[in-house]
Amino acid sequence: MGKRIERIKVDMNEGRLEEDLERYRQKTLELGANSAAVLGADEIPVDERVTLKCRIPRCFGYGACVHCPPNTLKPLELRELLRKYRKAVFFTKDVPPEIIIRDRATIKERVEAYQNIFKIVSEIESMAFYDGHYLAFGFASGSCRHTYCGQQKNCLALEGEKCRFSLISRPSMEAVGIDVYRMVAMLDWDIYPIGSGAKAEDIPKGTLAGIVIVQ
Repeated sequence: MGKRIERIKVDMNEGRLEEDLERYRQKTLELGANSAAVLGADEIPVDERVTLKCRIPRCFGYGACVHCPPNTLKPLELRELLRKYRKAVFFTKDVPPEIIIRDRATIKERVEAYQNIFKIVSEIESMAFYDGHYLAFGFASGSCRHTYCGQQKNCLALEGEKCRFSLISRPSMEAVGIDVYRMVAMLDWDIYPIGSGAKAEDIPKGTLAGIVIVQ
């Protein structure tokens, strides 16, 4: 069976929005998410202090690709854009804490886990687009540079060339200033701060997250 493609309407299928949002929420779970919720766009916390953490202390991904600060969408720009949207689908995926800590022994598992978030976001965004919500867009987790091009010497898009993964690469939620910790806590889901000095045995679980702003 082929992909369902809806005729574009002026109202972007407004009347079916709630039904579609629930379908997207369920789809994230089918694709590997552990928790998912439909949120209002005005419930998405955007804070410049999140991207400050990319610089102090300096993240290894800072400036490394077109989708990481300072090269990507700024928090102020995102905040203004969200004023034009009303609904989003937010999801999280539980992962072993050593994946977040970046233990060398878990490189393969780490890449697979982050790629799963990118793939879920891409799939949901595509579903929304073909359902007539053609202005939908999403953010994933972590740097696409290290998730997809970790073995490459450069980010082609940063050099003005075509991205190697143009349809699936995108900024992370944190790269554009979304306070993921706060979003998860607001939903009363579990999330723990994991830094470079953390030990996996001290942390119940790791959490990765993604979001698609639908309409």
